[in-house]
Amino acid sequence: MDQVLLIGKPNSGKSLLFNRLTGLNQKVANFPGVTVEVKNGEMDGVKIIDFPGLYTLDALTRDEEVAIENLKKSFEGNPSIVCILDATRLERSLVLGLQVQELAAQMNCPLVFVINMMDVILNNKINFDLKELEKKLGSKIIPISAKSKVGLVELKDTIKKMVNFPQEFSVVSDPERLGQDHVKTARDYTQKWGPKGDVILKKQGILDKIFLSGFLGGVVFFLIMAFLFQAIFTWAVPAMDLIEEVIAQLGTYVGGLVSHTMLKDFIQDAIFGGLGSFLVFVPQIFVLTFIIGILEDSGYLARAAIICHRPFSFFGLNGRSFIPFLSGYACSIPAVMATRTIESPKKRLLTIFTIPLMVCSARLPVYALLVTAFIPNTMIMGGFFNSRGMVFFGLYLFGIVTALIVSAVLSQTTFKKEADSPFLIELPPYRVPHWKPLIQKAFTSSAQFVTKAGLMIFTVTVVIWVLGYFPHGADQLDSSWLAWIGKKFEWFFQPLELDWKYGVAIIVSFLAREVFVGTLGTMFGIEGADENIAGLADNITASGMSLGAGISLIIFYSIALQCVSTLAVIKKETGSFRFVIYQFLFYMGLAYLLSWMGLHLVNYFF
Repeated sequence: MDQVLLIGKPNSGKSLLFNRLTGLNQKVANFPGVTVEVKNGEMDGVKIIDFPGLYTLDALTRDEEVAIENLKKSFEGNPSIVCILDATRLERSLVLGLQVQELAAQMNCPLVFVINMMDVILNNKINFDLKELEKKLGSKIIPISAKSKVGLVELKDTIKKMVNFPQEFSVVSDPERLGQDHVKTARDYTQKWGPKGDVILKKQGILDKIFLSGFLGGVVFFLIMAFLFQAIFTWAVPAMDLIEEVIAQLGTYVGGLVSHTMLKDFIQDAIFGGLGSFLVFVPQIFVLTFIIGILEDSGYLARAAIICHRPFSFFGLNGRSFIPFLSGYACSIPAVMATRTIESPKKRLLTIFTIPLMVCSARLPVYALLVTAFIPNTMIMGGFFNSRGMVFFGLYLFGIVTALIVSAVLSQTTFKKEADSPFLIELPPYRVPHWKPLIQKAFTSSAQFVTKAGLMIFTVTVVIWVLGYFPHGADQLDSSWLAWIGKKFEWFFQPLELDWKYGVAIIVSFLAREVFVGTLGTMFGIEGADENIAGLADNITASGMSLGAGISLIIFYSIALQCVSTLAVIKKETGSFRFVIYQFLFYMGLAYLLSWMGLHLVNYFF
């Protein structure tokens, strides 16, 4: 099948154009070892390949290096090249365009230029000498608007013609340009034949005075982030509840068709319970991807990164880390996937490493139980604050502070030699997002999570179910193989003044932190512990567990990476089991050490 490569810089409308050309006939893949996506689709029997956005063919990051290497390899197959230029940022687009044209000439590949965003140029009545620019470049230029579909018919016809008659679109090297600086050439061409007028920049400047100002910019940033945070919590909840209910009902129905007790339990709890353990996260991933797409396409994401860059850079991160961190307060899984917007490999790894310290929603039932059991419900500071509420606030603060400290330390130690890149960011023009590609991208991200991370989560869920079920069946967790393991490792938890029951609850909660409450309820004989937290808390208090042990358990759950789903997604995003194992052991060791210190400090003072 004939191939056509779409090449262009980020924010040039390349993805929307790809969507227009291929419709729903698309596949998404990643280059080995990196998270850079390359998409391919089909248009009338022609394979269209959408390469990742590049500013130049001179790589700054490992991801860019791999993308450029694969791009150059693709040229060896003599594909047809469609190089996309942004009419509103012509000079910057031309730097890449001239490099790609030079490469096409060397590899004897046919090429056409597509100048996108022409609707913006026409709407603002800006002069643009396309004919002279086309003559100087020596390659055909097709003006289009991917958003309004203007020029798409001509582009499709040209692509078909280029595939069938490549010699008509061959690139002839211009002797005048040999050895010239591409940046200087792009500037000269834009000044002579590019858009005349600064209407677009003036409009952008007016909005930037609001979004990048000290006070107003901060207020707008806070409101947008609050909206994002609430959307992940609230918009996804009905769909998450529906998925849980549907899977539970399916499990009950299918299990009801089986008479054998063990097989029935396996189907209901292991098979359908395992499916539910990762499918429930899909709505959050969809919502997060969709909203981040809106922020990115509208041009605001770059502004928000600038606002956050200065405080974050002090801890070894950069401004793009803020959305993953914020998302982590809902769930670490979509937060880890959100790190794809971070170009620097070092800062992306640091962000992924520290996201699990954010207080995700799965920790809340655990905190609610332990705070209820060990923190008296009293009013403080003249009745303005509640003691338990203050502890909850302290836990949220403890998470972000610990994450920043860990990031600062690791950036100068473990990750010091990781490939890094300067924080360079282009301020794209403000645009109204196009919804269809955003929805399609959100579906793609959700599907990738299910296909690539789901198997590991499902497998671990089934293994732990087997350990908790045998040898005596359901409702016998205290005499199961899992309890046996808990008792064998009781020595590990004894320095924290925790017995084997808490050890089993901690092991089981590796599936999901919130399982800790239900498991402990089973151990104490409390039915429906998830809804009867107060009753379970009373039993824990009555069992003689010390305040120090309770505080140490709270600290442990604030730091320990107790989530197989998160680890599976981290493996998928980093492509490294070594990274995952190191991260898990690092947080387990840090949690254990700080829990032990917390225990002895509380016992000493109280």
